[in-house]
Amino acid sequence: MTTKIEKQIKEAHSKFNSINDFIRFGVSLFNQNDLFYGHGTTNVYDEVVYLILFSLNLPLDKLEPYLNATLLESEKTLILDRFKQRVIDKLPAAYITNHSQIQNYAFYVDQRAIIPRSFIPEILLNDDLLPWINELENVDAILDLCTGNGSIAIIASDYFAPAQVIAADISSEALEVARINVNNYQLQQQIQLIHSDLWTNIPALKFDVIFSNPPYVDKHRMDNIKNEYLHEPQIALYGGDSGLDLVIEIINKARLFLKNNGLLVVEMGDNQNELEALFPNLPFMWLNTASGDGFVFLLTKNQLDTYFNA
Repeated sequence: MTTKIEKQIKEAHSKFNSINDFIRFGVSLFNQNDLFYGHGTTNVYDEVVYLILFSLNLPLDKLEPYLNATLLESEKTLILDRFKQRVIDKLPAAYITNHSQIQNYAFYVDQRAIIPRSFIPEILLNDDLLPWINELENVDAILDLCTGNGSIAIIASDYFAPAQVIAADISSEALEVARINVNNYQLQQQIQLIHSDLWTNIPALKFDVIFSNPPYVDKHRMDNIKNEYLHEPQIALYGGDSGLDLVIEIINKARLFLKNNGLLVVEMGDNQNELEALFPNLPFMWLNTASGDGFVFLLTKNQLDTYFNA
């Protein structure tokens, strides 16, 4: 199979010249090779176009003016090398380009950290938390638990400026990636990176909002996971047999780190019913996203206190 792909790529380099040519070839090549799309794009066409435009340093939202442009030999080589990585290695496009984008924020990413794809930035930037927050300017302390590459911490820092943000992760390698992004956004004074296994090293502070997008893939899904996900740190994916191990620990202790009117916002998998069965009468508020509800819940400090002190 690898020899066949290399032969196709070699032939494409010699025969094709325009962006249109490479879009058509890329779509055909990708469709032949059982790829999965879930790290920034959702379909083969968008994935191919993204890799081409990024490789050519062209705007990612403007394809039409360039379709018939003739490519340099070096440009063809770069595009085809990236196609090869995507098809043979099943490497997600974001790791190929070291670039990921979420809600119009761009982030550096490599295989030390999971590719960001959280729903939390969508919820935040749509002002969906405002019913629970009286004044944005009164929010001055935020925790991003399981920060990964730092994307939620950075977007929250921008949204709640000039709030102070602590971004914590169990992986020192992920924190190295997060530091690159914090530096790129020049937020060193607003965001503090902490190495912590969930609550272990979190300072004894009280936060207005705690965000968390923890590992939540269950054992069954891990055993059947697509090849693309195998390039990501498995510690950032696996949430125990049920997928809820970390979510449960977050719920159990969050109230100890929240201000009186504080909020806990957590993203998880599609096991809403299982979580609610574990915490009967805890009034989870499930927030809507473009992909539906049931993936991100909100709880207040008062709700958590009432539940655990009953």
